[in-house]
Amino acid sequence: MSAKNPFKDQQSHFLTKKLLPYALYALVPLIFIRLYLYPIPLVQSQRSQEDLQNNPIIITSSPSLPSPAVQEKKSKPNEIPCDYFKGKWVPDKLGPLYNGTTCSTIKDGQNCITHGRPDMGYLYWRWKPKQCKLPRFNPSTFLQLLKNKHLVFVGDSMARNQLESLLCLVSSVALPNLVYSNGEENKFRRWNIPSHNINVSIYWSPFLVKGSEKSNEFNYNKLLLDSVDDRWAADMDHFDMMVLSVGHWFLHPAVYYDKDVLLGCHYCPDLNYTEIGFYDVFRKAFDTTLKAITDGRGNNAIDVIVTTFSPAHFEGEWDKAGACPKKEPFKEGEKEVQWMDAEMRKIEVEEVEKAKKNSAKLPGLRFEALDVTKLSIMRPDGHPGPYMNPFPFADGVKDRVQNDCVHWCLPGPIDTWNEILLQIVQRWEIQSSRVS
Repeated sequence: MSAKNPFKDQQSHFLTKKLLPYALYALVPLIFIRLYLYPIPLVQSQRSQEDLQNNPIIITSSPSLPSPAVQEKKSKPNEIPCDYFKGKWVPDKLGPLYNGTTCSTIKDGQNCITHGRPDMGYLYWRWKPKQCKLPRFNPSTFLQLLKNKHLVFVGDSMARNQLESLLCLVSSVALPNLVYSNGEENKFRRWNIPSHNINVSIYWSPFLVKGSEKSNEFNYNKLLLDSVDDRWAADMDHFDMMVLSVGHWFLHPAVYYDKDVLLGCHYCPDLNYTEIGFYDVFRKAFDTTLKAITDGRGNNAIDVIVTTFSPAHFEGEWDKAGACPKKEPFKEGEKEVQWMDAEMRKIEVEEVEKAKKNSAKLPGLRFEALDVTKLSIMRPDGHPGPYMNPFPFADGVKDRVQNDCVHWCLPGPIDTWNEILLQIVQRWEIQSSRVS
């Protein structure tokens, strides 16, 4: 056997004793740099969950980003919907996506800018929920989500107001074409957006159920609470998404029937019927409607969104100057949702929750409340007021002038409704991608 080489042992000992510590000194900083730039998965997952609780997921059609399904695998979104009832209006420097001249679908009575409204401050506010962030409306995202679908608004003039806001928001990316119009004041209309093959329709149905509106012959409405309005129900097989919005017409004098049995009336002293108010009638109308959608849709999948009651802001007489004179939103805590406004909203939210439970095991059917009551009651400055007519004070200030303190200027606070609508649709899309 050959003798050990003492120089080799000394060299090995030198490498172990001298070079190894230097290698460790160099490696430790590299480890910290790696952890700083690329956190381990546990930390990344925790940060993602925190971000998702505070920021709704934004689905983008950009080819450089992964599809919604891929994004969903990487981080699970918070499935609890944001409470949009709680929040406040904050100043916004950017303002709206459109104006009175860039959008051609605004109803004249809500085109406040072109009708000469002089103050523009009402355009520069954003709703800030306490629970989450509400992103600006992204027209491209909305169009991508509704591609090849039929979106239908059913209800009264508030449904039309929201529809026209939506058309203006998407028109900055893709122009809608009016393809159908029928009825007095175009109460039944349909637009097509050819770039994404989207149909958007409006069905005039101020009670959702069958009814006869007041006329010159009789000054009260007649409602049949056990049957839905055939004008929209007959086309339900062609709907993919429905937005229901009613309320103000239930405040008018009316007579109510259920299965041809007279139930009573609201504000009809000359008829000698039992006064029963309108709250229970309002609830029954929604109960009948949501059941009819559940039972009558056949094999068609339908998403149903109920826009909650939007309060009016009349101060004094409706036809007197200054009926809705405010120029800024109410501050937080200055105006609460109460009395009639609170009861109407409560009924709608409860009926939606009941429909959710009744349809929980039915595939292809979803219900959601689009809660706009609080954010709307905080905006007394957002109505056309006297500017429902063009330049109402061109000949001087008048003591008597028509005022609209119910509907909303376009652009205006009602655009926020559609920002929330987009968040609901996005959340549903994420849930659908998980199932598939």
